[in-house]
Amino acid sequence: MEADKPVFAICHAPQLLITADVLRGRKLTGYTSIIQDIKNAGAEFLAREVVEDGNLGSSRSPADLPAFIEASLKKL
Repeated sequence: MEADKPVFAICHAPQLLITADVLRGRKLTGYTSIIQDIKNAGAEFLAREVVEDGNLGSSRSPADLPAFIEASLKKL
């Protein structure tokens, strides 16, 4: 995250970013069971298929994979 390289997180993957304490002030999405965790980490949760915030791309669940892959490939 600090090197500004692309970071992609889908489903429960934002939990790793929460643990790394790198989400404060960011916008992202994730699985419904971790919405409050995302908010408690200081991030803004957006209930969207894909959320892009700088180098961070996130998605909610495997159901969003087509849109997540498309957005990820564009960023790469």
